[in-house]
Formats: sequence, C-alpha cells, structure tokens
Amino acid sequence: MADKGNIHAVIGTDEGRVKEEALRLHRELTGGNDDGFTHETIDGTADNSDGAFAICQSVVEALNTLPFFGGEKVVWLKSATFLIDDVTGRSDRTLSGVEALKDCLDAGLGNGVTFLLSATGIDKRRAFWKWLQKHAEVKSYDKIDTSREGWEEEVAALVEGRAKDLGLSFDDDALELFVMLAGEATRQINSELEKIDLYLGEDRRTVTIDDVRALVPMSRAGVVFEIGKALQGGNAARALELIDQQLERGESAIGVMRASIIPTVRNLFMAKVVSETGVPTNHYKSFAGAIDRLPEVQRAWLPQKKSGGVNAYPLFLSIGAVRNFKLGTLRKVMESALKADRELVTTGLDHRLVLHRLVAEISTAAGKR
Repeated sequence: MADKGNIHAVIGTDEGRVKEEALRLHRELTGGNDDGFTHETIDGTADNSDGAFAICQSVVEALNTLPFFGGEKVVWLKSATFLIDDVTGRSDRTLSGVEALKDCLDAGLGNGVTFLLSATGIDKRRAFWKWLQKHAEVKSYDKIDTSREGWEEEVAALVEGRAKDLGLSFDDDALELFVMLAGEATRQINSELEKIDLYLGEDRRTVTIDDVRALVPMSRAGVVFEIGKALQGGNAARALELIDQQLERGESAIGVMRASIIPTVRNLFMAKVVSETGVPTNHYKSFAGAIDRLPEVQRAWLPQKKSGGVNAYPLFLSIGAVRNFKLGTLRKVMESALKADRELVTTGLDHRLVLHRLVAEISTAAGKR
C-alpha cells in the first residue's frame, strides 16, 4: 500500500511557482546531492500518446530499480504535460501508461524510494488525480484568477512578499501600476522584480512609479489601467492617446469602454460615496477595514468578492482622485457612459468619436470640484 510520506505532487497553473516549489522540494528530498546515479529525473514532456506511455514506463522502471549504491532514491517526473484534458491526455495509450504508473505507486514503493511529480496541468476528473489526493502530499499553485473581484489585492500581496525578499519596497502608486503591468503569473512577477532589483542597485531600494514605467512592459491590462488613471486625473490627451493606440491595434471600442472607461467611472462614483462616510483613506488596510464595518445597507451595492466581503481595492485606487469630482457630476458622467455604451452597440455612429466625446466630458467633470 502506498505511503503518503514518500509520494509528492506539485501541481498548478502557475508555472513559475510549480517549477520553483518542485525544485525546492527535490533539493530537500535529495539533500541537495544529485550525482546523476543515485536519483533519477525523467522529463515529462510528451509529444504524443506513445511518448506519454514511454515516459510512464520509464518512471515505473525507475521506481522499481533500487539505488545503485544503496540508500535513498528520489524519482522525479518533471513537468509532465500529458495529464491534462487534451488529445494526448485523453488517448487510450496515455491513459494506459498513467494507469500502470498509478498501480505501481499503489502497490507501494521500496524502502528509501520517493516519487515526486510536477505538472502545470492535470485533469481533475481522472482517477489518477483522485488517487493522488488520497495517497500523496499534494501542493497546488494556481494562477490568481483575474476575472474575479479582488484579484488585484491578491497579486499586490504576492508582489510585496517577493519584493521584501529582495529588500525592495514600493511607493503606493508604483505598486498599483506594477500589479496591473506584470499580471498574475509568478514567473513574470519574479522576472520583473529581479530586473528592478538590478536597475536600482544597492543604494536605492524604494521602487517609484517612474521606475515601473521605465522597466515593466505595458500589457493590455496595463493599458486599461493607464487609461483609467488618465481619466481620473482629467488628463484627456493621455487617455485619448492610449485609446487611439488600442483602436489601431484592433481592440474594439466596446472592449475599451467596458474594460476601462465604465469601471473607472463606476469606481470613482462608489469611492466618492464611500469617502463621504468618513472612512480613513490614507492606508489601504484601514480603508478596507472601515468599509467592512459599514452598515450592510451601505455595503451591499459595492463590488463584492466571490469569497465574500467588499472588494475594496479598486475603490482605494480611485479614492485619491475623487476630490477632483463632485458627486452630482459623477452621477451625470455615469449616465453619459451608459448612453455612450448604448450608442456603440445600437447605432452607426463613429466609435472613435463616441469615445472621444465621453473622454472630453469626463475630463471636464474632473475640473468641477
């Protein structure tokens, strides 16, 4: 019978974290001493079902072969690609190989033999995954879901933790921009932080917004964020420049409207209402805590996390800009945004003109305190 202590699986969609944790665990299990004879690492990249079957056979053989010099042995099936739900993963040949591997593990490994599996994807409907859950030490690292409310807060916490390890700290605006530009993938976040670390050198350890703009490439999410920041600051020229760039790259006007302009206007309006309740606005944790303590009737209409509670992060990002707007003016801007969205969908008006006119109205509103 399988021993849970000598079977390990590192699984998840976050490729960077999976590879990092699997390597760390392998070093821990081998004591950092892999001479190429005692332990075996088998590449899990399969081009087709025959390749997947052959890999599984190699793993079974490695697990059944005692260490050449005695002692302990770690067999690492590294970066397996054939456990997902695709043509190769669904093949009978692949499934036969995986079943043979499962049977080998279920029969129990020899004394001192440890199995380590790493994969960035696995079909969780299959028997192999269910077996791993019961019989292996499983660590899961999935990418943060950016379609869920509150993802920015999760990414910001991850970035701050990684930056702290490097001895870096962020100005508030710089952290906000970094989160939007670098995205949710740990590998990308680590890469950009290492780049900033080298750029700043030993004498300067605080990351400014100019550093982020200079070093971190602007993704689609970053453009969306920058359009929003320009609108909040009443910088019509910058907003129009970015919008025109997106349209020239093939982005639809409706996409720009619903990804950036409408959320920006909505968050400004909500942040303005919240600011008038007297919640502290100088520190995020204090701000979020104060919102959670508001009466239910004042919280129910605010953006909610799927896990529960108000998604305060986008409101906090807008709080510094709301002093530029009056509440009544923001209400009118929301109505104008709704009208513009309807025009984009139902009329033949020039889409670029519709967006430009709305940007001009928002920028004018920013000057009406």
